Amino acid sequence: MRALIALVLLAGPALAECPPPPDHSEALSKLYDRMQAAPDPATAQPLNDRAWELYTDAPDEAAQAVLTRGMRMRESWDLLGALQAFDRLIDYCPDWAEGWNQRAFVHYLNQNFTAALDDLNAALERSPRHLGALSGKALTLTALGREAEAQAVLRAALALNPWLPERSLLKGEEL
Repeated sequence: MRALIALVLLAGPALAECPPPPDHSEALSKLYDRMQAAPDPATAQPLNDRAWELYTDAPDEAAQAVLTRGMRMRESWDLLGALQAFDRLIDYCPDWAEGWNQRAFVHYLNQNFTAALDDLNAALERSPRHLGALSGKALTLTALGREAEAQAVLRAALALNPWLPERSLLKGEEL
């Protein structure tokens, strides 16, 4: 059934409007607090994984199916197919940050850093404390040679989870 819904969404206009994205802000805030208090990366990792589960909790089954399909395409390096899936997801659910974040990742992999940055900014407009979008924006700004901005965004991400792997890119004083 999920595959059928995904095919309908990918093939043509949405049959209905996307419902509002789920509000996981309270649960995410609690996870960020626990990540900040974590004594080491191993303790923080399951918390970060749980945050990703919340980020990727789609507004409805149709959006979830398209997200899953797009992520599978990206993981198998079908970047054109993934881009088309995420385009469709954004058309259907423009208020959901994760569609923008996932499309930004595909742009980044394609080294289209300007498009990635645009999508990351759109994701962060919708979810300002999205760790994936923040760390992705820091990496993208670095790729664009905008190091000072990248460091500022990286610091914002590390303020939420000081154990992100991208912490190795931090320059200057420690957190």
